[in-house]
Amino acid sequence: MTVFVDTSALYTALDEEDERHERVAETFRDLADEALLTHNYVVAESAALIERRLGKESARQLITHLTSPIEIVWIDESIHNTAVSAYLATGSRGPSLVDFTSFEVMRRRGITHAFALDRDFADAGFEVVPG
Repeated sequence: MTVFVDTSALYTALDEEDERHERVAETFRDLADEALLTHNYVVAESAALIERRLGKESARQLITHLTSPIEIVWIDESIHNTAVSAYLATGSRGPSLVDFTSFEVMRRRGITHAFALDRDFADAGFEVVPG
């Protein structure tokens, strides 16, 4: 099984002050034998968020260690345009552009499970890990 990894999981894995940190670290260990996948928009979003909130060293940890076992898909124009269209079609509230990009990558790759801590993936019809 391939599991998509969202920014929320990456961030919480590095934020030791977050009450969900241990659960996320355990989930990463539980998923060690699974194929993990994300895309470059998630890595960029995560690095910016982590650097702003946790510092440059934590962002460096993300890039050099945490993402090393994760396949990173590079977003092409087709995926980007589809995600932008979906994003613009929503009202003022809803998933982010990065989330819509994630949904499109998951659909195109037949991925049904997301390692995510927010409701957006479940609301879009995906199974969320941890449950």
